Amino acid sequence: MLTKTPHLFDDATAVTAGDSRWQGRTSPDYWAFVAPFGGCTAATILRALMQHPQRAGDPLALTVNYCAPVAEGAFDLDVRLVKANRSSQHWSVEMTQGGGEVATLATSVFAERRPSWSHQPADFPGAVPFEQLRSYPKLAMTWANQYDFRFAEGEPKFSGSAPKEPSSAYSKMWIADRVPRKLDALSLMSMSDAFFGRVFHARHELVPFGTVSLTTYFHADAADLDTEDTTRVLATADAKTFHKSYGDQHGELWSPSGRLLATTTQIAYFKA
Repeated sequence: MLTKTPHLFDDATAVTAGDSRWQGRTSPDYWAFVAPFGGCTAATILRALMQHPQRAGDPLALTVNYCAPVAEGAFDLDVRLVKANRSSQHWSVEMTQGGGEVATLATSVFAERRPSWSHQPADFPGAVPFEQLRSYPKLAMTWANQYDFRFAEGEPKFSGSAPKEPSSAYSKMWIADRVPRKLDALSLMSMSDAFFGRVFHARHELVPFGTVSLTTYFHADAADLDTEDTTRVLATADAKTFHKSYGDQHGELWSPSGRLLATTTQIAYFKA
């Protein structure tokens, strides 16, 4: 059942408009190792863009560069429309705290999606139904406990030490808000960063880790997501390489009906 009270995710990503800057505040409910969960930060930036009075269309792409750790507390978002034409808008957003240097830098594209020829060459990965899989145990990181992760393949097994040979970095899982919330562009953005670090899967251990740059592409607009009318996604993620302290990740987020909703790529730092 969907909650009728304000959802923790909406509280965590809330923003208020100012004259030239928007304001927000980090949430203890979406905290990672030493800073806010990057998906929540990205969703907060996207909310500011979607609530901006000059915004037209739906999000097509969002790139977020995490320049420095965001401290607990208030922050400012400097939102600027860089370029607009008849069908698309290009935005930039800078996050700062206390008048200091930029902590997060984002660019985004919004577009008016018009009816056209459609074709989805990608195959739906399929999985055991959500209801038939167990929820992943809760973790120390509060953000992870806001989601219900149900692994169909590649569940991480933390042994405390790296195996002699790295394991597969691939995983397939259902992701849903632990307190059900209807999927929209904001939750889709956050879920695109909700995969566990690929290095955790490969090494069977938690190591110092942080996303450096994340890009998510949206393949469904608000009307499409409303038609899907779902609270969960089937998500797959894998990595191509880990080298000299950095590793990549690429992922897909699907509706239960088999529609590709978003694809995402990122580069992340690790220490191992």
